[in-house]
Amino acid sequence: MRRVGIETVNLYSAFVALAIALMAPGGRIVAIIPRSFCNGPYYRSFREFILEQCAIRHIHLFGSRNKAFRDDEVLQENIIIAFDRGGRQGMVTISTSTDDTFSDLETHDHSFDRIVLPDDPESFIHIPTSSERQGFELPSVVRYTLSDLSLTVSTGPVVDFRLKAHLRDNPESGTVPLLYPTHFSGYETIWPLPGIKKPNAIERNAETEKWLYPNGFYCVVRRFSSKEEKRRIVASVVDPKAFADASLLGFENHLNVFHENKRGMPEPLAWGLAVFLNTTAIDDFFRRFNGHTQVNATDLRTMKYPNRETLIELGKWSMQQKELTQSAIDEKVGALT
Repeated sequence: MRRVGIETVNLYSAFVALAIALMAPGGRIVAIIPRSFCNGPYYRSFREFILEQCAIRHIHLFGSRNKAFRDDEVLQENIIIAFDRGGRQGMVTISTSTDDTFSDLETHDHSFDRIVLPDDPESFIHIPTSSERQGFELPSVVRYTLSDLSLTVSTGPVVDFRLKAHLRDNPESGTVPLLYPTHFSGYETIWPLPGIKKPNAIERNAETEKWLYPNGFYCVVRRFSSKEEKRRIVASVVDPKAFADASLLGFENHLNVFHENKRGMPEPLAWGLAVFLNTTAIDDFFRRFNGHTQVNATDLRTMKYPNRETLIELGKWSMQQKELTQSAIDEKVGALT
């Protein structure tokens, strides 16, 4: 593939790229393919190739991946996409249906800047399922990068099967807390959790030290969810008070960790970030370009956020609430200016 100038990672994208390369100008390619190429770092070159060579005309999205391709036991989310080789990019038709009967077909036309955001260096392909332009798309409110906030997000560095000899079911002398998605319930940190199948602690020694972070306030987002879950992005706050006098923490690989130069952040900022990420609007936005069950650190890194001061104020507000309901945080974030 590299010899013919195509950089991609699997057979389906290679096949589509070759079809595009061989197609005469004005030809049309229609493909039923997994949606995973729409985002993520591995497909960036493939996205750039098809956007340079083609115009996207139509994308069809199925509401249920379990029905449209049930005969083939397909587990991935698939789309139907139509490209015109060498075409001039114009409006893009987005259609949706629950399954392959198309009995509830809905169709909307969108400007291309809603499909590929003009300032997105990753060229993520968004698939809006509504004709309405959401408020969070407006750059006046949510327009800052994590770098602007002096933050970054990383995949949890502790890969448990590689450090198996150093894991402990329960905390003991010489260990530090090890955090999995199961240690978080809503915004709350629950550690240790007796009786779970995952270890609660990891030894602190020369081999593990480089994978550990100082104890502090962090925002974490679990990496895996099912498409049918209510929210794709599920954010929680790491509260250092849950770990008594522990000086270091281990974050397992199934968590994405927001941090400030591999250290914790001010408590209100951690809360504000978690509340912002847990809004319905942000989840809808994320689902527009993320068609699989994994939430990658790259996806979170390329998103836009309110500025640091706004997130801190949001965090202070959330810390004063007796109960954080979905409707309350949606209303609060929706009113940000």
